[in-house]
Amino acid sequence: MTRIALFQSRTGIDPAVNADALVKAIAHAADGGAEMLFTPEMSGLLDRDASRARHNVRTEEDDPVLAACREACKARGIWLHLGSLAVLAEEGKFANRGFVIDSDGEIRATYDKIHLFDVDLPTGETWRESNIYRGGSDAVVVSGTPVGKLGLTICYDLRFPQLFQRLTDAGAEVVAVPAAFTVPTGRAHWEILLRARAIEAGVFIVAAAQCGRHEDGRETYGHSLVVDPWGTIAADLRDSVGVGLAEIDVSRVADIRRRIPAIDHRRPVGEAVSR
Repeated sequence: MTRIALFQSRTGIDPAVNADALVKAIAHAADGGAEMLFTPEMSGLLDRDASRARHNVRTEEDDPVLAACREACKARGIWLHLGSLAVLAEEGKFANRGFVIDSDGEIRATYDKIHLFDVDLPTGETWRESNIYRGGSDAVVVSGTPVGKLGLTICYDLRFPQLFQRLTDAGAEVVAVPAAFTVPTGRAHWEILLRARAIEAGVFIVAAAQCGRHEDGRETYGHSLVVDPWGTIAADLRDSVGVGLAEIDVSRVADIRRRIPAIDHRRPVGEAVSR
């Protein structure tokens, strides 16, 4: 049994303030006996004003939030899945990049969000992530973490089951889904999709989320969840900022996959034929 922690945050527009909140969350998780902390998408900066945000976005090597988190992990002896940061990438665009940091403060893996959220919602909200961000291309599984083989995704990736299939094909036992879900889509789809991905992939899902009304005016859904491979919700942080603890028994993954061996029954599927 492994104790983990999730940080449900209300990230703002000042990276220094956000870094301080993350360092405190790392300490809280370590004090609670957690071996690994999971944080949401955009843990270092959440700012829909692209011109203002550009003044605060740095390369991975120069990012002060990342540096503060690495130092805190080393000081407290805890692993961290830093759900994602906006980092400066090629051609002037940003990358939405997640980081796995070990208890020595070393970066074990990174993952760039593949699926970008370009959508017009019925509420009038419009999002065009591709205007600012460059999408990633590689599925990533990290071995040797406190929760075993950890697959990485970010937010909108949740809607693409083929990514989860790639991760389980590569051995993932737990999949992280850090997010900043809007309220309308969160109410309609967040729990349903997380439980569906856990069931069909036969994995634990750890989904740390942003919540509440942010400094930039957006509102996010919250409800950070841990879901087991049977689809049962093991933890729900509801709508409050803070750190929550949960227990994960990774041996349940093999047990449930034996009971419902859907992964073993996967078959190549040809092109659809119109009749």
